[in-house]
Amino acid sequence: MPTEPTQHPQQPHPQPIEPGTELPRISAFLTAFARRQAARTVAFPGGFAALDDAFARTWSANQIVVERPVDPAALPARAEELLGHLEHRMVSVFDEDTATACGPWLTRAGYTHSSYLVMLHTDSVPDGAHAREVELDALRDPLTRRWRGFLPEAGEETVRALVDQRGSRRRGAELVRFIGSRTREGEIASWADLYADPRTGTAQIEDLVTAEAHLGRGHAGAVLDAALRRAADAGCGIRFLIADTQDWPRTWYARRGFTSIGHTHVFERV
Repeated sequence: MPTEPTQHPQQPHPQPIEPGTELPRISAFLTAFARRQAARTVAFPGGFAALDDAFARTWSANQIVVERPVDPAALPARAEELLGHLEHRMVSVFDEDTATACGPWLTRAGYTHSSYLVMLHTDSVPDGAHAREVELDALRDPLTRRWRGFLPEAGEETVRALVDQRGSRRRGAELVRFIGSRTREGEIASWADLYADPRTGTAQIEDLVTAEAHLGRGHAGAVLDAALRRAADAGCGIRFLIADTQDWPRTWYARRGFTSIGHTHVFERV
């Protein structure tokens, strides 16, 4: 049976957003999310390690987050110190100048650098009437199938960890919702996460994915519209997502009212 939209308690009005301050506020949101999601953190000058031993195979759950200027020459050794028990290394840098300073030292240490677009929603907010919040358990099967498609060489243990780890995202923000668009038969065809912090007026839409069998049928647009609507209703004037600089979805997001305002940076090594 269709369910009524979830009613949220009235949120305080968001703080006024001065033009040009969006990117620093988004960086602060991303940093806070990584810290809150972590099972434990280890601080160092300029940042912290966000760790979760229960999901040692999951990169985003076990990473270094650089939140202030650091000694770039010392960063590779710091990563070894804090992530040496893992099979991977991941360093996230949300500030452009800091990424520029750290990049040469990390690449010389064998890291691969990836840059991602920060895209801010600058259009009117859609009504979001064609997708609904779903329980995480309802996403388990479609998530498992999609991860197997993304990572065909990964073992079942890795896929299971990636699916299970999604539950820890509930710790990352004040408001966490999973949005899904269903077929007429009730199958979840597309889904995404919404992370919102009404107190700072900031919301992120993350991991928008459509099952292969349902591509091109409007499900992703319905999910995106619903997430934007719920973010706005929660009092979030800054609504953003992260997009791959080299992949086609960035142009699709642009057509749906998102504008590129900066970059985040990830350095990875196996």
